[in-house]
Amino acid sequence: MEVGSPRRTQAERSEATQAALISTARRLFAERGYSGVGTEEIVRAAGVTRGALYHHFDGKAGLFQAVFEQIEAELSERFATEALSKPDPWEALVAGLELFLDVCREPEVRQIALLDAPSVLGWTAWREIESRYSLGLIQAGLQNLIDAGIAEPQPIDPLAHAMLGMLTEAGLYVAGADDADAARDEMARVLRGTLEGLRAG
Repeated sequence: MEVGSPRRTQAERSEATQAALISTARRLFAERGYSGVGTEEIVRAAGVTRGALYHHFDGKAGLFQAVFEQIEAELSERFATEALSKPDPWEALVAGLELFLDVCREPEVRQIALLDAPSVLGWTAWREIESRYSLGLIQAGLQNLIDAGIAEPQPIDPLAHAMLGMLTEAGLYVAGADDADAARDEMARVLRGTLEGLRAG
């Protein structure tokens, strides 16, 4: 009988290959952008074959989408734990806006999620993925304001979509600015002012 660790299953090997490709591509895309990284460099750095890339992700664009979705999932978790977990609904929403503007300056988020994703994935696919990870959090934050009597009762769905659109443009503004810190502070004032308009009179 063979002694030692059992051989990995096919599913485990497949999962390990995908994880290696995603982590490697994520690092390279963040450093040089999508167009600055070739598929050969990715597979070589990940220690896998070119065939493995096309088998698991159908090419570089598919791998980029997997990287983007991983980032969005991590950001969604950060917002849920760092912002919306605050007991006061108003403070929670303000903290969420502030955190969003902060992450827009993070090199990885800026390059992959804001500068590259719209052009690589196309605007429609990019917005669909963003909505999937962000819209529910925005809806929850707004509903909490209304339930607490801080904001007037109103339809949540259109309001959440409008706020998501506003945040998307705010993120693009910060990511594309020459002075990201100044742009972040400018946009923070704009967003806080808009949020004040939701308060019940």
